[in-house]
Order: sequence, then structure tokens, then C-alpha cells
Amino acid sequence: MASSRLEKIGTIYSRVTGLLRSGAMKPENKPIWYELYAAFPPSLEPRYDRPVPKIPIRELSYDEDLIRAKYEKLEDKVPEVIDMSDNNSKTYSAEFVDIYTELSKQGALDDEKVVEVANSMLQEKIKSRPKKEFPRRASNLVENFAGAKEGSSLKVEDVFKA
Repeated sequence: MASSRLEKIGTIYSRVTGLLRSGAMKPENKPIWYELYAAFPPSLEPRYDRPVPKIPIRELSYDEDLIRAKYEKLEDKVPEVIDMSDNNSKTYSAEFVDIYTELSKQGALDDEKVVEVANSMLQEKIKSRPKKEFPRRASNLVENFAGAKEGSSLKVEDVFKA
């Protein structure tokens, strides 16, 4: 069973090199990364049997993460629909972070009060905005299910019509 030991035979670079030398792979079909790997080989060869280095993993935490966690713990936060096609608008949590940092820079309030005030300011800001209408992109299948009522004479063939 050769496929079970495929990664043990050599690195992917050595296997592609062998395929190119033997003519099993044409030079025009070689992978994009091949020449880059040849020009800048890694300092340690990437092999399956190399022991994992005992490097401690550093904790990555930003002040923003802690502020966002405080926002997510709020029970009266505004539910959000994120439009992934709109790159100009910020999420509510990003706006909360901005408001929170501005209030905390002033230094007049303690941390709990800053969270409360930032949340109330965010809610006021959200309420003052005009409602954003999202285009309806329901498929025929979803529309058929949404239009169906309990006890109706809906046929499965009708649901899956294109």
C-alpha cells in the first residue's frame, strides 16, 4: 500500500524534482511554488519525522479583544446583521470599541460605568441611523417553503422546480 507511506518517502519538493527529472511531469506543468522553493529553501527541511520544537506559544491578546469581550457579555446589546459586501460600514462591536476607548481616555469614569455609557451611546447612535434595507435574494426553494402553509397541498415536485 504505497499511498500510506507517501509522505515518508521524501519531501514534496524532492518528489516533484524526481518527477521532472524522469519526465513524468512536463516542465510547463511544474507547480508555481517550485522555483521559489528552489531559490529560497527553508532552513530546516520539512519532513514528517522531524520533532516538533519546544517553543512556548506566546499569548496574543489585544486591548480591543478585552473590550469586545465586554461588549459580547452585555445582555442588552443590539442584534446585528453584517453586510459582507459593504466595506465602508463598521460592525457594532467595532463602534463600541471606538466609543469605549474615547470614554476611557477621558478617565472620569470607572470601567463598569464606561461600559454602560458606551453601550447606551452605541444604542442611541444605532437608533438615529436610517434602517438599511438588504436586497432579498431568496432562492426558489426557499420561497416555496416560505409560502407553504400547514395543511396545504404542496407537492415535492413543485418545491424543486427551477
